[in-house]
Amino acid sequence: MNILRTDSANTDFQTLVKSLDATLSEHNGENDDFFAQFNTIDTIKNCIVAYIDDIPAACGAFKPFSEDTIEIKRMFTHPDFRKKGLGSAIVKELQSWATELNFTKAVLETSRDLKSAISVYEKSGFYKIPNYGQYVGIEQSVCYEKVL
Repeated sequence: MNILRTDSANTDFQTLVKSLDATLSEHNGENDDFFAQFNTIDTIKNCIVAYIDDIPAACGAFKPFSEDTIEIKRMFTHPDFRKKGLGSAIVKELQSWATELNFTKAVLETSRDLKSAISVYEKSGFYKIPNYGQYVGIEQSVCYEKVL
């Protein structure tokens, strides 16, 4: 596995995110428009692409959430590469990068039905918190936090 730090202009990142968006659209159903508005990638400066044999296999990103906190976004592993630890590797690299930039906490939102994603976050030391921001009152959402 090779991990590349990049930004949202990276075409491999964009391709993986298109697959992510298609997957989430199907998963979110009639609620997709609500979630999609918070997942644009126009100007994300901190993106990661993981490669297996030079094939883009997984991605993730973060953006500043507050002065000391990042929000992890756009986590996705292509179905052909799941169950290989890529999600955990991406989360670890995002945390390292955020720490290098002097952030001290990370938050994220995922669907309560995405058990494999929740497993990755919990194994990485994230703990469940009350839904924050736009996710307050959204039953489908579950939010997590970790001190870096």
